[in-house]
Amino acid sequence: MPAASPTESTAVALESMLRNTRLSGAGVQVHAEPFAFLIATGMLRLDAQAGLQRDFPRYRQAGFFPYQRSDCGPAVNRLIDELTAPTFVDTLGDLVGIAKMSALPALVTLCSRLHRRHGTIHTDSRSKVVTALVYLESQWPHGSAGCLRFLSRSDDIGSTLAPELPPVFGNLAAFGRADNSFHGHLPFAGQRRVIQIAWLTGENELRRKTRRGRATRWLKRLLGPLDRHIGALRDPDKAHFD
Repeated sequence: MPAASPTESTAVALESMLRNTRLSGAGVQVHAEPFAFLIATGMLRLDAQAGLQRDFPRYRQAGFFPYQRSDCGPAVNRLIDELTAPTFVDTLGDLVGIAKMSALPALVTLCSRLHRRHGTIHTDSRSKVVTALVYLESQWPHGSAGCLRFLSRSDDIGSTLAPELPPVFGNLAAFGRADNSFHGHLPFAGQRRVIQIAWLTGENELRRKTRRGRATRWLKRLLGPLDRHIGALRDPDKAHFD
């Protein structure tokens, strides 16, 4: 859990943490084929970095967990408010072909660390319409391991459609879910902080996924050693179906 802080850093308290709310310019790449996705760099204010890293939850378990405001400090809560604000959401939706995306329910999940089994090639479940990922690591000295890849094939982690995206501070990726929206990353174990937002097909799916995420948090704590063991044997080209 983050160290509690009564107020945000005064440098960013009254300003947006997002540097590029219009998602335009040289740091943004938008692709329409073979599925809709975008990659953006430098999306976050550099003077927000210390506060966001300080206030990010320190989960003991690997994987993604449903967002709870009480788990986070004020800087992270503020950023999530901005990432789910209707104007930004609709701008993002327009770029991946979903009009008025802010009308869809949003599931926010957070991840602070991974096991090697995470990141196998997949498309995301049919209940997801669009998924966005915002990364928070200061640096990434691990090479290609853990770097997001959008792929043309379900059986080849090397079939990249664009340069891989390191999980460093301010990098953002988003994509529209499709039967061929293959993505994943090379095996990695360790700290990798990311905020994930998925806009879903309906409120029932939001409730179901939230309940399941909270339940599996305790299961992951119990099965963590087994999870690490299974992950150590992972094939880089392995795929799974949501």
